Amino acid sequence: MTRTLFTELLLFLLPFAAYGLFLLATRQGALDPASWPLSRVASLGIAALVLMIGGFLALVHITGDPGDTIYIPAHIDENGNLVPGRTVPKPK
Repeated sequence: MTRTLFTELLLFLLPFAAYGLFLLATRQGALDPASWPLSRVASLGIAALVLMIGGFLALVHITGDPGDTIYIPAHIDENGNLVPGRTVPKPK
């Protein structure tokens, strides 16, 4: 879960970092507030949200379980052993 969180955080920060690097490369003052107008920050925020949503969709598509399964949560069996959570096919 932590890796997923950091991946999505990286995808969110990527447009802002790219714009900051662009400002550094063109020597326009990356820390100057005039280089970060509200319209530019808003467009970077929208791009960041699009990247995050795309990341979530890719994660679900790649690692998600098929829709015809049932999740059985982790539990303790009759012998006192921990049985990890898993998915099983739906009975027909």
